[in-house]
Amino acid sequence: MTTLTPTPGAAEPGLTGAPPRAAGRRPRPRPRKQGGTILAVPALVWYLVFMVGPMVAIFVIAALRWPGMLQPVSFAGLGNLRAVLDDPVFWAAVRNTAVQLAVALPIMIVCAYMVGYYVAQRPPGHRVIRYLLFVPGLISTPAKAMVFYAALSPDGLLNGALESAGLTSLTDAWLASPSTALACLIALDVWAGIGFTAVLFAARLGSVPDELEEAAQLDGAGHWRTMWRVHFPVIRDYVGVVTMLQFLWTLFGSAQHVLLLTQGGPGSSSTTLSFLVYQKAFIAADLGYSQTVGVLLFLAGLAGLLTIRRLFRQNY
Repeated sequence: MTTLTPTPGAAEPGLTGAPPRAAGRRPRPRPRKQGGTILAVPALVWYLVFMVGPMVAIFVIAALRWPGMLQPVSFAGLGNLRAVLDDPVFWAAVRNTAVQLAVALPIMIVCAYMVGYYVAQRPPGHRVIRYLLFVPGLISTPAKAMVFYAALSPDGLLNGALESAGLTSLTDAWLASPSTALACLIALDVWAGIGFTAVLFAARLGSVPDELEEAAQLDGAGHWRTMWRVHFPVIRDYVGVVTMLQFLWTLFGSAQHVLLLTQGGPGSSSTTLSFLVYQKAFIAADLGYSQTVGVLLFLAGLAGLLTIRRLFRQNY
């Protein structure tokens, strides 16, 4: 009697409804869906029109002689660049901007990181502390300027406190003095940015594994060493991102503080590059000069971003 045995790997008839698949035959690849590209088109159009378009316009206007919005336009070539480089006000703005970045940025990042580390340890009332740190970010720029004006005006809170302490000789017109006007603007930048940055650091430090801190404590490391030797290397790339954001904000956003408090004076002692762009465009009505400074400011911002990215990149 002959017995039929099924071949290994072959499907038995009747057990499955589908016929056996031919050996060596590959399934057909499914067509790739193109819906993601179509959905991205509005965002790409928006970016090209409102981001790339104005950026190109800055370079175009920088090569024009344009003495006002309703005035005739002529080609200036490199004339605007020569005018900018020969202007002592521009170099004063460069110096003030460099001092502002060199002082405000390290103080803001270091202090914000330390405060963020403290909040990330969940001390008593840490939720309330987070809200208090976020308060400067909820106050409008004119309101923050008014607070500093009330404190630093000749009859303001700071001079009143110095007089009450018997230090009348230290009183000054802080916002109207060439030696202190820029320092007051830097103090406003630090106060306005340190709380918001600390909240960002606290959120990122909260995701660091607890095992790292426990291992550091077992090795005898205190909070100071744990903060800088354990946690900082882990979030080094995030520190770089936050530093770049604050760099851009200080470089491009300082004009509003200058406008509200000092108007760039006395003289040009508190004029920054971003305020010089506004001043030449809307007060002096010299759009070519203004956008030439804007191009140099854009190049400075790009160089700064690349430098910060290189400094804070991971070494492992």
